[in-house]
Amino acid sequence: MERVFRALADPTRRELLDELFRRDGQSLNALASRFAMTRVAVAKHLRLLEEAGLVVSDRRGREKLHFLNPVPIRLIHDRWVSKYTETWAAGLVDLKRHLEARVEKMFEIFIRTTPERLWQAITDPETRARFQFGARVESDWTTGSAYRVTHRGAGGLIEGENIEVDPPRRLVQTYHAIWDDDIAAQGTSRVTWQIEQVGDSCRLVVRHDQLAADADDHLYGGWPMILSGLKTWLETGTELTTPGSLMYGGEQS
Repeated sequence: MERVFRALADPTRRELLDELFRRDGQSLNALASRFAMTRVAVAKHLRLLEEAGLVVSDRRGREKLHFLNPVPIRLIHDRWVSKYTETWAAGLVDLKRHLEARVEKMFEIFIRTTPERLWQAITDPETRARFQFGARVESDWTTGSAYRVTHRGAGGLIEGENIEVDPPRRLVQTYHAIWDDDIAAQGTSRVTWQIEQVGDSCRLVVRHDQLAADADDHLYGGWPMILSGLKTWLETGTELTTPGSLMYGGEQS
C-alpha cells in the first residue's frame, strides 16, 4: 500500500493512469507522445507504477503494452469504505463524475509535407485563412502568449492561451469559442496539435479535450473539414471547395 500511495503522489503518474483508463493496452511510444517529456522519463514513471502493481505490462511480439490494474486501488477502497457506507459513497462519486465529466475528441490526418511547412500553415495568418475558410489566427507564438482567431465577416471566433509551443512538433492551446453568446457560455477547453514525420509525409493529430460532457458539437464538429482544407492546401495549393467550406469561407456563389 505504501508503494501505491508513493506512485499516486506524482501528477504525471496519475495522468498516465488516466490515459490507460481512457484507452487500455497502450505502448510506451503511444503514451510518451501525450507528454512533454522524454520517452525515458515516461518509462521510469511506468516502471514505478508497475512496481506498485497499478500497471501490468504484456509483451506482444516486439511491442510491450501497458494495462491499468485497478486491484490495488480497490484494496485501498475496501480498507476504509465499509459495506454500510459504500452505496452512499458510490452515489456521491457518481454525482461528482457526472458534474465534472469531460469529453475528448481526437482527429488524425496524413499530409504529404514537411513538419516545418505544416507548422507554418497552422501558425501563419494568411495560410490559416486559406484552409480555415477565411479565419485568421494572430499570436506571437511564445509559451504563455495569447492567440485569437477572427473572421472578416464574423469578428472574433476563438481566443485562448498558448500553453506549450514546441515548433515544429507540438502546440497546446486553451480554446474558448466566442462566436456567439451560447457557445461562449460553454467555457474553455484545450486543443493539442501533434506533428510527427512519417517518411515524406506528416501525421497530424488534433486532440480536443477538457470538453464538458454536454458540449455543443459545434465546438469540435468542424475539425474534419478544417483538417481536410489543410491537407488540400498543402498538397495542391488550392482551397477546399465542398459546399460547407464555401459557405463558411463566405465565397459561395
